[in-house]
Amino acid sequence: METQGLHIETTPREGDPIVRAGQPDPCTIVLFGATGDLAQRKLFPALFELAREKLLPESFAVVAFSRSSHDNDAFRAQVKKGLEEFARTQPLDEATWKRFSSRLECIAGAYDDPASYQRLSAHLEDVSKRHGTQGNQLYYLATPASTFPKLIHGLAGAGLLPRQEQAGAKQWRRLVIEKPFGHDLETARELNRELATVLDEKQIFRIDHYLGKETVQNILVFRFANSIFEPLWNRDHIDHVEISALEKIDVEDRGQFYDETGVIRDIVQNHLLQVLALCAMEAPTSFGAEDIRDEKSKVFRALRSLEGPDVASHVVVGQYEGFRDTKGVAKDSRTPTFVAMKLNVDNWRWQGVPFYLRAGKSLSKRVTEVSIHFKTVPFCLFGTSDTCQRLQPNVLRLRIQPQEGIGLSIETKVPGEDVNLAGVNMDFSYAETFDKPVPEAYERLLLDCMRGNATLFARKDSVEQAWAYITPILQALDSGKGGEVQPYKPGSTGPTAARELLARDGRHWTVFP
Repeated sequence: METQGLHIETTPREGDPIVRAGQPDPCTIVLFGATGDLAQRKLFPALFELAREKLLPESFAVVAFSRSSHDNDAFRAQVKKGLEEFARTQPLDEATWKRFSSRLECIAGAYDDPASYQRLSAHLEDVSKRHGTQGNQLYYLATPASTFPKLIHGLAGAGLLPRQEQAGAKQWRRLVIEKPFGHDLETARELNRELATVLDEKQIFRIDHYLGKETVQNILVFRFANSIFEPLWNRDHIDHVEISALEKIDVEDRGQFYDETGVIRDIVQNHLLQVLALCAMEAPTSFGAEDIRDEKSKVFRALRSLEGPDVASHVVVGQYEGFRDTKGVAKDSRTPTFVAMKLNVDNWRWQGVPFYLRAGKSLSKRVTEVSIHFKTVPFCLFGTSDTCQRLQPNVLRLRIQPQEGIGLSIETKVPGEDVNLAGVNMDFSYAETFDKPVPEAYERLLLDCMRGNATLFARKDSVEQAWAYITPILQALDSGKGGEVQPYKPGSTGPTAARELLARDGRHWTVFP
């Protein structure tokens, strides 16, 4: 039975912030793919919210580079239409829109036309003078990965992307790219080589919106600011860790993309492995971006490799019924839309503690969370073995979506003469506890790009290390050595074998047990 007896009180700590976010620099965002789904659903709504909250720099502009010709008025009307559907706060604040829309401009050009980049260069000089953006430029490639080499070399050829090896350079230039960062290890390396021919690593921001979510950001604070948890955060006290990213929606109109990509490339290789690294990493020497990314990289290096026949005993893949009928999907497709897998981190802290990862489409529930399962009590004081079997281990749940927050389950006595046990879940929601809406991930990440703060962005080495772990698994699945792709019904809990993966170890999933 659920109760509402929990009272949560927040006590803000006095003094300066532990880590001050800092003001974003004046800049022009040059957006490629401005008419695409990502820009309309995420990027423009995020920028509009930042404008509404007065978090954007005073000197700011957006220039959309489009292959189709639009005048500024038509472009702004299209952006407003998207905001009326996707902006976080409705109805649109007209005063904010008036201020924001005056900073939106577009220029037509072809990705493979050097003259187009020269026109862009002249336009950006004019924008810098009119809006006072001081020559700082943030290039955002919201386009398919196949266009990246053409775009970066086109920009570099026009002198728009000079290499800058020193942080804090005057008139900085930065590049933001969206996943996928390659299709496998070799293509990831090739993409990194292409980027390195033009830019220094400090100029490259590989964006992963999961890392911008409040609960994901809070993992490090939760671990390293609470002395009751960090001493327990190891193989002596934790039985296993579960990380799930489950969705109710199917692939919708992205059939061709998903058939080429699949759930392992789409979710596991980036989102879930990044979250795993934050949960498993050692304490960094500081909250600086490189110190944190160094520790995450060590986790990726410690992942126990899975190859060939071993994949079948550690990985379950499934495909929801009807996926092959989706437009753009091959009728004989073996692309998984669901995966459950068991990982091991071979280092001192985590030896013997399995990490179970799970992701899927067209399931009965939408939830993304990390569950830390602590070990059971070492000795039962409560009489019969039947009573002891009713004791449940403590579980710490970090909810990433929906309703970002944290929950902790404990065992307690029911009031009365008899000693009866009950499980209690202590839970808090960020939005309710702090009485303020939780910002969308892209809002935080876009500001960090303008600040030059790379903490929440993937680094070259960690991208390649994650692919080095995932690629042999994909190869085993493609060859048939990794087991069969199992069908499951839309709106279900996924393949039965996913539950059996944990049952073999005497465990069960927290969600869909």
